[in-house]
Amino acid sequence: QLQASGGGLVQAGGSLRLSCAASGLTVGNYAMGWFRQAPGKEREFVAAIRRVGATTYTDSGKGRFTISRDNVKNAVYLQMNNLKFEDTAVYYCAAAPGSSILSSLWAARYYNIWGQGTQVTVSS
Repeated sequence: QLQASGGGLVQAGGSLRLSCAASGLTVGNYAMGWFRQAPGKEREFVAAIRRVGATTYTDSGKGRFTISRDNVKNAVYLQMNNLKFEDTAVYYCAAAPGSSILSSLWAARYYNIWGQGTQVTVSS
């Protein structure tokens, strides 16, 4: 299971750090990703990290978001800085097979384990 946490209400320009704690699986064996879903919109990719540490981000997140993993703590994190109103969404963490190539991690269909979401609300 994956348990996301760390969401909340923050003013535009602020920061949040989302955490995704794993139980029953070893994060180090998976590629991990973060997705988000805003009201009335489809779930969209945010960031991902391969087993070996390579990362990828959407253009909107580059320079503002940082995904990282701690295999000892069996967790993945998403540091979000300079948050914007349009970042408001429910954020989900997910796990994909460890062999996944970076480009495939943009697609939700490659992930087979999903956590529940954590709400991020950015006030303008």
